[in-house]
Amino acid sequence: MALSVFSAKLSTGVEDDKKQEAFVFPKFVVMGHRGFGMNMLQSPDEKMKSIKENSILSFNVAADFPIDFVEFDVQVTRDGCPVIFHDNFIFTQEQGVIIEKRVTEMALHEFISYGPQKDGANVNPMFRKTKDGRIFQWKVAKDDPLCTLKDAFVKVKCSQGFNIELKFDDNIVYGEEELRQTLENILNVVDKHAENRSIIFSSFHPDAARLIRTMQMSYPVFFLTNGGCEIYADVRKNSLDEAIKICKEGGLQGIVSEAKAILRTPSAITRIKDSKLSLISYGQLNNVVEVVYLQNLLGVEGVIVDMVMEISEAIANIEVKNEEDDEENNGRKCQIMFGEESKKVSIFF
Repeated sequence: MALSVFSAKLSTGVEDDKKQEAFVFPKFVVMGHRGFGMNMLQSPDEKMKSIKENSILSFNVAADFPIDFVEFDVQVTRDGCPVIFHDNFIFTQEQGVIIEKRVTEMALHEFISYGPQKDGANVNPMFRKTKDGRIFQWKVAKDDPLCTLKDAFVKVKCSQGFNIELKFDDNIVYGEEELRQTLENILNVVDKHAENRSIIFSSFHPDAARLIRTMQMSYPVFFLTNGGCEIYADVRKNSLDEAIKICKEGGLQGIVSEAKAILRTPSAITRIKDSKLSLISYGQLNNVVEVVYLQNLLGVEGVIVDMVMEISEAIANIEVKNEEDDEENNGRKCQIMFGEESKKVSIFF
């Protein structure tokens, strides 16, 4: 279930590139992280290894549930083809040795040669390296070939919105022309195949987010931020207030924040709203229904989730009944309904 085709498209262009056009989601939105959820190969939870992330299969399975968008990562190969893949490197094995290859330094034919093939063969094995340096073979219950951005537009249900994350390596300094060329390759595919699909762009890279806003005026642009949960050399990435500044200076429409940052500094929500910016969140906390609901109460407009089935169906069936403020705790009690079962959650703020 997607938003209406006009919901994630700006109604008009802007006369001044410094002018910010407000964007508001018409409802609380749920987005599938990398489709039906990211793969955590080291996790004992089989749900995190059920379907290959960032694949056509994953996007279409997610679209069977009441979500509004699928979120995915786009990089551009050295021969100019936008592909969907999260990590900066593909790890594979050659003559018994694990080696790494940077996605953006591969030609398209090499990129798509990794993992399962359309003819059923598995030409080049894939592995994944975790943040702590461990390497796992990329094995999931339902595998699927790597894909391009064009594949997604052609093969994923047209009613499904796309949150296209513009993926760049934090450890590389990009010049404006390099960024511009990468974004032009992505926009060329979007312009040819988007039709009436709801689309938003997002990026952790401040300059890429601001640049794509100047290169197109049709779709909303959101700045992704860790909100200070991790510290980067680029101070613009280190707080929600810096994110607000980037959006206001660049005419962006909203912020996608790590949920932890929002819950640590809920006062920032008011500053974001006062700046006429939309706010959605990501992170593992978004796999907990009560945390998602709390964010909704606080004014967050949507969530990116891994547990697509559980969260989307719970949110779709939520029935909220506000009761009188409790004089003792001056809070709000809400009853959350999950189908025929219910449980009361007291939330104080």
